[in-house]
Amino acid sequence: MPIAAGTTWQRLCVVVITAVLTLTACNSDNQQRGEAPRAVTDADFSGSGPGTLVQAQTMPGIDGSVAAAGARAVRVVYRSTSGLDGRATTVSGAVFVPSGPPPTGGRFVMSLAHGTSGVRTECAPSLTPTIGGQAALIVAYLKLGFVVTVSDYQGLGAPGVHPYLNAKTAGLNVIDAVRAARRVAGGVAGPKWVAFGGSQGGGATWAAAEQAGTYAPELALQGAVSLVPAADMSGLVQLAQAGTLTRDQQAAYIWVLYSLGKTYPDFDLEAYRRGAAAENWETLSVCAGPRAKKRADVLAKLQASDLRPATASAAQRLRTILQRWALPQRRTSAPLLVLYGGRDSYIRPEWTRDAIASSCALGSVVTSQFQPNKGHETVDSSSAVEWLGQRLAGRPAPNNCPGSAPSQTGR
Repeated sequence: MPIAAGTTWQRLCVVVITAVLTLTACNSDNQQRGEAPRAVTDADFSGSGPGTLVQAQTMPGIDGSVAAAGARAVRVVYRSTSGLDGRATTVSGAVFVPSGPPPTGGRFVMSLAHGTSGVRTECAPSLTPTIGGQAALIVAYLKLGFVVTVSDYQGLGAPGVHPYLNAKTAGLNVIDAVRAARRVAGGVAGPKWVAFGGSQGGGATWAAAEQAGTYAPELALQGAVSLVPAADMSGLVQLAQAGTLTRDQQAAYIWVLYSLGKTYPDFDLEAYRRGAAAENWETLSVCAGPRAKKRADVLAKLQASDLRPATASAAQRLRTILQRWALPQRRTSAPLLVLYGGRDSYIRPEWTRDAIASSCALGSVVTSQFQPNKGHETVDSSSAVEWLGQRLAGRPAPNNCPGSAPSQTGR
């Protein structure tokens, strides 16, 4: 099935592979300056449920490459749902709508799920010109005719607490970003969508694939790519106890603790931090600005004992929370592609392997690819582009779960 007039999934592979492989080199700071955001009044603000719009504004400071693509760029605030307790939340993000008439059936929607950007409100990708370094990928999909949406996730960019590494919350935010995008696009976007995310975003797309069928039955998820996913991070606790966290794991672990201290009023941070960690706690929580360099300096000087849980019961409480937040939680409602590496300094490969096995046992259709010599930021994701193209073309998804059915198509 064509993605847009004259665009096949083979062309998608060529264009988007280029964007993925050059993503870090294309984060231009070139932007339009001097113009203040303006309210977008022609979006659909009706309703009050998940995915409905609270606010929509133009993005005059967007990266020059996005502006040059001729798409409409809108920063949105929309309603979503907490994965912790099911309460209504308000989340921010960005929507990009290509110019020109849509193909028959409407445009597909790509929901991009960003990797870790921080844990404080100001750490939202939509507050940056490059949307957290995703400008090249956004442009590639815009050129292919997709409506593109990026959720900031709960607590980033809009008031609230960011439950860092609670994949279900981020997954619901990713789904509702599609609903919000369709309200901005004014009937241009159809119900079919796909998701792509890495690291924290890999957990988000995995969770979205689990939740989409029941949470958003009016939409039709065709497939989700989960690149180096933060699926089950409860193993961090044992490493903290043993004093063997890598520097990268220490950084993530600190943000987990910071987030939990904001999420649960009775979570005693003093049981998990001491020394340089306790003395520089606010500095360790920042994501950008002048204090970012100081954060890096503090991280480099941390001792293993600075982050070791004070007691076995403190360790167990943290482990229990992360296990409750972990994936999988249910069978996916659409095919899932998981790519991960053997030299990942954040996420141990056995953590991902075990999560895949558990998802397979639940009946999910999973294509997994282990790259033993690749790290967290070097996993080759080029096969993900072809895999997504095949899902959009309506082809059955390969399934390499042991003993399971050979294929599954999107809804």
